Amino acid sequence: MNSNYYAILMAGGIGSRFWPLSTSELPKQFHDILGTGETLIQTTYRRLKRMIPSKNILILTNAQYGELVKEQLEGVKDHQLLLEPAMRNTAPCILYASMKIKKMDPNAVLVVAPSDHWIENETKFLDDLQLCFDHCQKNDVLMTLGIKPTFPNTGFGYIQYEKSDQPIKKVEQFREKPDYQTAKSFLAQGNFLWNAGIFIWNVESVLGAFKKFQPKMYQQLEQGYQVLNTDKEDEFIERAYPELEKISIDYAIMERSENIYVLPANFDWNDLGTWGSLYQELEKDQQQNVIIGAQAKLENSHGNMVHASEEKIVVIRDLDDYIVIDRDDKLLIYPKSKEQEVKNVIDQLGNSK
Repeated sequence: MNSNYYAILMAGGIGSRFWPLSTSELPKQFHDILGTGETLIQTTYRRLKRMIPSKNILILTNAQYGELVKEQLEGVKDHQLLLEPAMRNTAPCILYASMKIKKMDPNAVLVVAPSDHWIENETKFLDDLQLCFDHCQKNDVLMTLGIKPTFPNTGFGYIQYEKSDQPIKKVEQFREKPDYQTAKSFLAQGNFLWNAGIFIWNVESVLGAFKKFQPKMYQQLEQGYQVLNTDKEDEFIERAYPELEKISIDYAIMERSENIYVLPANFDWNDLGTWGSLYQELEKDQQQNVIIGAQAKLENSHGNMVHASEEKIVVIRDLDDYIVIDRDDKLLIYPKSKEQEVKNVIDQLGNSK
């Protein structure tokens, strides 16, 4: 296991499209959504430990989830937790973590990995990650893993790459979430991938990109570089972090840089962004219903997703393609075709409701 390998595990999201299971108090990454006996963050952490020393895995999360992370990830030390005092999207937290890693190891190569993705074949994932690490160790590049699209998905951003015989492709451009016809044209062209939000680079390359394209943010955090990894770090971050611009890593550096490369992934992947995406990955009965936990009896009902506690008895008749989620004092009954609207409804209610 290479001591220069590091990971930034992103675990700060709320996952409001998974309401009512996922709330601001207990987001989806801390749930066993797949029914495997592990929460999503536990699965991701275990997967990364197969290749990266556990002490080199930094967990980025909101300050309110620090104790939750320690409860769920056995052996994680306080110095591995990067607790954001304010939500500032992905660029500031990746810059913060990268500066810490540089102080630990200026030769570090690292992966930025979301905590809540489903990956079918872990060995293929690690093989792909190794190929990216090898490339980034020798080259000044920013890399990402792209997912070969299986249908014209309008919920993902896309990566367009230059066609070549090499396994690692030069990125032409990032494309925003398209409408259906545009997504169909992307698939027809054959050189588009879904953007999975998994990034790989050496620490000097990513810090160089921040210094070039986000000089203000870089300077704001560099002022505290001397106190990073010391007992004065928390005080500095508490003061400086809320002042940083709220911006994603894609907008901040990826879409502006010239040295961007992508590896089309060889593993099956799902971002588990919605109940419908979870439905796609789970075993179905003869009527294409997915039932998690509940003692459910479904009559003349097809294509539904039912999630409730094991003691809950659920009886449904004449219902097709609905999401039925029961948790504590909350109940969601919503058509699968309109699941993207759940987030807006919950925002109106207030996520903790």
